[in-house]
Amino acid sequence: MKHEHIAPWWGAPKKFSTKFAERKISWLELFYDLVYTVAIARITTYFSQHPTLSGFLDYLYLFIMIFWGWFNGSMYHDLHGTPGIRTRLMTLWQMVAVAAMIVCLNSPQDRIMFRGTISIMVMQLYITYLWWSVGIYDKEHRRLNRPYTICFLLSLLVIFSTLFLHPPYVRIAFFASLVLNYLPPFYMSLGSRNRSFNLSPSMTERLGLFTIIMFGEVVTGAINGATTVQEFSWVSWGTFVLAILIVFALWWIFFALIADRNCKEGLLKGQVMIVCYIPLLMSLGMLGATFSGIFSATQAAQEWTYRLFAFRIAIFLWGTVLISNFLMYPASYIPARKWFQLLLVAVGAIIAVGGYFVTQLPLYLLFTII
Repeated sequence: MKHEHIAPWWGAPKKFSTKFAERKISWLELFYDLVYTVAIARITTYFSQHPTLSGFLDYLYLFIMIFWGWFNGSMYHDLHGTPGIRTRLMTLWQMVAVAAMIVCLNSPQDRIMFRGTISIMVMQLYITYLWWSVGIYDKEHRRLNRPYTICFLLSLLVIFSTLFLHPPYVRIAFFASLVLNYLPPFYMSLGSRNRSFNLSPSMTERLGLFTIIMFGEVVTGAINGATTVQEFSWVSWGTFVLAILIVFALWWIFFALIADRNCKEGLLKGQVMIVCYIPLLMSLGMLGATFSGIFSATQAAQEWTYRLFAFRIAIFLWGTVLISNFLMYPASYIPARKWFQLLLVAVGAIIAVGGYFVTQLPLYLLFTII
């Protein structure tokens, strides 16, 4: 697209029908990702401090909600972003909303539920406005954004209702709101006119960048775990190096199979692939939390720590296989890809099952086997 066609200084949203031959990720988008880096780090720390079923359910909800916020903000920028002031201000307000939610998660125990709910409502309302407001500038987009506006508003009402519900029903309502948030694109895929919408190469690149953020959490977890060792020896240093090698191997596998590949055509395929990213990214977040404690795990905790560590690596490998099924490869790559997928499934199963039975091994041997 030529520069003379770009919107003026205020920068009304780019029309849905406007296409770029090749869009580069902007510095604004990279800056936008920073606040989500902090958000993921905070909820990962929260989960490592509350390794219970209740803590996991809280982590599950917050992670999926944060990912929803990140993806919708990124998708909005991809479809409607311009170099104008409006896009920059809209990005800033979303960063403020996410930052406020992070602050509320550090509230005292007797206030965290109320403050956290209000902050989530603010982010929900903002993203609803984000999509609704495009219809003001782009009449063609009104038909497309109507399901988003309706579902997001219903989700907002469900979140608001949690302020008046009894505790057993609060978590159910929160997860029901997530279903409403993720529903619109699947509903849209039922219409024949919307099936031709494809996830852009720039959005698949953004998903890769978000994965890099999660790998940063794993590296941080490995470093934090190593710092809990009281006395360093050659074995301790070797164990730490093996931990970093595991992270590097996972990075290598993921980006060797996923990087620089475009999503297959069709709205439904793109949305299913996005959902497949959730367990993969969560496994990385939880792997970082496990790394933080596995170096100093007591004899009593070692058994389940080893098992969880192995299972989370398996989830990551299986998630990589799932995502690869929605990407396009040259015809000459397809036979090798199929064998590689089978290999990853098998290795994931071996690690998951093996991790269940090798809980008495020294940590350096576990890392060596993996």
